[in-house]
Amino acid sequence: MHFTWAGRPCDNGQFGKEPMKSMLATSSLITKLSLFALCTGCSSYAVPGRGADMSLLGMEQTDRSVQAVLDRRPLASLPTSIAIARVERPGYRSETAESFGRGHYSVVTTRDIEAPEQIARLEHLPMVRGLAPIGRVLLPYDLNSDRELRQAAAELHADMLLIYTLDTTFAVDDKALPLTVITLGLSPNQQARVVCTASAVLMDTRNGYVYGIAEATARQNQLADAWTSDNAVDETRCRTESEAFVKLVDELQKTWTGVVRTMQTPPAENHASAE
Repeated sequence: MHFTWAGRPCDNGQFGKEPMKSMLATSSLITKLSLFALCTGCSSYAVPGRGADMSLLGMEQTDRSVQAVLDRRPLASLPTSIAIARVERPGYRSETAESFGRGHYSVVTTRDIEAPEQIARLEHLPMVRGLAPIGRVLLPYDLNSDRELRQAAAELHADMLLIYTLDTTFAVDDKALPLTVITLGLSPNQQARVVCTASAVLMDTRNGYVYGIAEATARQNQLADAWTSDNAVDETRCRTESEAFVKLVDELQKTWTGVVRTMQTPPAENHASAE
């Protein structure tokens, strides 16, 4: 049997020496060119960074601040009363509400997005004696930690404190800018996008022990013409925040179910389940 390579016969089913040299040379050239291209293409790329030295983590003993948190124990008993407060960034103001206080946060005492039926759902949770909103008359003007809110909750004789906040972002995109120019802004081509995440923490009034947390997110889009885009955005904001609060109440109900179950379980059983 004969094979032909580069015009030369090869006997016994094997390539001849010269064609083999040619193949090796070609392969070597391709390899060098590939390495050159790879190095040239990567010359402008910088590696983001090396991994963290994991040996530095977990080697130190627990510091006092962390140990103080771990040493906290729940002091409330069931049934219980809960004080509630909505907190936002300092200087918070919307079309429907204005916050009180300065420092690290402020308190919104106006219920603009909280529907009465949602508040009623929280008030009628099992083992809850009542829900007491924290008003500005119980708060100092300087607000720097949860201590001021827990002090106000103590004034209301509430064993627990529920703190929640709404983190809302929005933007307006013009979907057809040339059409806006032609119609002098009367065409509904602007889309308001609003995203709201509602977060809550339930803590002990006496020592700040955290019983549980909850979080929920809502999103809405709405088309609006250029003349009423501000109103459209704010209306969408209110709807989105209300929706996020409804979802937050759903999550709080789940959280509260777990809190009640844990508090009603004898300590020995809690320890055994943890193991």
